[in-house]
Amino acid sequence: MRVIQLLSTIANGDAVSNDAVALEKVIKSMGYSTGIYAESIVSNVKRGVAQPVEKIGTLDKSDVLIYHFSTGTKLNYDIARYQCRKVMIYHNVTPPEFFKGNDERFSQICEYGLEGARFLADKMDYCLAVSTFNKNDLINMGYKCKIDVLPIVIPMDDYKRKPSRHFMKDFRDKKTNILFTGRVAPNKKHENVIAAFYYYKKLYNKNSRLILAGSYREEDRYYLRLRQYVERLGMGEDVVFTGHIKFDEILACYKLADVFLCMSEHEGFCVPIVESMMMQVPVVAYGTTAIPETMNNHGMILESSNPLVAAGCIDRVVTDNNLRKEIIRLQNERVNDFRYEAVADKFKKYLVSFIGSNGN
Repeated sequence: MRVIQLLSTIANGDAVSNDAVALEKVIKSMGYSTGIYAESIVSNVKRGVAQPVEKIGTLDKSDVLIYHFSTGTKLNYDIARYQCRKVMIYHNVTPPEFFKGNDERFSQICEYGLEGARFLADKMDYCLAVSTFNKNDLINMGYKCKIDVLPIVIPMDDYKRKPSRHFMKDFRDKKTNILFTGRVAPNKKHENVIAAFYYYKKLYNKNSRLILAGSYREEDRYYLRLRQYVERLGMGEDVVFTGHIKFDEILACYKLADVFLCMSEHEGFCVPIVESMMMQVPVVAYGTTAIPETMNNHGMILESSNPLVAAGCIDRVVTDNNLRKEIIRLQNERVNDFRYEAVADKFKKYLVSFIGSNGN
């Protein structure tokens, strides 16, 4: 019997890819024959980590195919042909309306993804959703199979590495650093992060900086609009767009940060929030979609996206040392729920139950 995993794309450092690699370790420990297969294997992936989807070979009724669903791809339709037991791990698809007027191509990919998710509603034997928010998404799309919640596995040991000394040196100048990490995309609402920082700097702390760590394309409309917005506010020297950076530079961002500010309006999980918790950075976040669940109400959750309110909350976290310590203490408690051992144990229990209930 084989228990294999399938992804549309596997890339080094990608959250979905990290999840698959970590779960493969668990599957191997359970004694099953396994492997990771992908439609696209990015060149930065070590040889042998994954194989092309064409090499899956024949799957029979006793085998289990675990499919990581996260985007619009032909694979969403192709997997229906496999004559085996099918499990979906649902990572969510960003609603296409966020990208309309900014990136029509990506809007179409997201729409294609949601169509694929609806197509698979009666073709999955079991689902794992990375949050209750995602579970409810599946239910609303018509999924009738059993659905359990399993958080993304985050490689916590990686965050014990040394941060980039060069990056630390460039930004260690006694300024208060407000951080947001995540690719520059409309659902992340970078404009609201920028607005909140503008009011924080204007009303509370002139000696401050906003670091926006995440990839973008120079020609992207949304990125260009953000740049123009920053210039209109007169904050060209105070807002840093890092673009794509190495992992040790991301670690440096967290080490430098006084507050992590998230104003995103759509997250299926939000790995950067857990990263911030692990790195002892207090989180201030707008409480939408899966964010309150990921935080488990540990941190400062905003009821609205009002930038003035966010600015005041940032100031409280920066200036009230007792509040800061309490937030970090609660965040440390929450991080325990995402430890590899905790998630691995849940996954083992779910997989054993699924295989047992569906025959060998």
